[in-house]
Amino acid sequence: MAGSAVQAPEASAALARRLDRITQSVALAGFFGLVCIAFLTFYDGAARYLGIPRLSGFSDYGELVYPIVISSCFSAGLLRQSNITVRVIGELAGPRVTAVLEAIAGLIVLAFFAVLVWQFVELTGKYADAGRTTRTISLPLAPAWVITTIIMALCIPVQVYVTYAWMRTVVTGHPPPHMQLKKSSEVA
Repeated sequence: MAGSAVQAPEASAALARRLDRITQSVALAGFFGLVCIAFLTFYDGAARYLGIPRLSGFSDYGELVYPIVISSCFSAGLLRQSNITVRVIGELAGPRVTAVLEAIAGLIVLAFFAVLVWQFVELTGKYADAGRTTRTISLPLAPAWVITTIIMALCIPVQVYVTYAWMRTVVTGHPPPHMQLKKSSEVA
């Protein structure tokens, strides 16, 4: 029994680290997309100024890349709980009440992202069925939205983990392992 009690937090911490590697990699890929758009913007502006050929359909590229870039940050933010949060009641009431409030908030966030991902699936299906394309150079929108939807769907298991970790904290009193991720990156 004592061995399994020690094993569970270690397994949960390992899962938190694994999820962190995945979510950070997705966020890094999104950042790379943002850097690519920044270079394209720089080139387009310089081309306009220098009178050399500009990118045809420049805004179309952003229409494909921005949804991917924006969605890529959500799962990492959820895992590290780097969102805006007011924790006054929990700070005043103590760690157990904080854990209960975090678990309740986790359930609400999970429900929100479940509905959001469902809407992304609906939108992506409509884009695919209608054969929607960008305005200028007619690039299909559906593939970029499939990627965006998959990235957003990653938020669901991440938030399930965060919610479970806080519920476990309510029962055991031990801090959730994903909170150590935040502290370790602040030190580094």
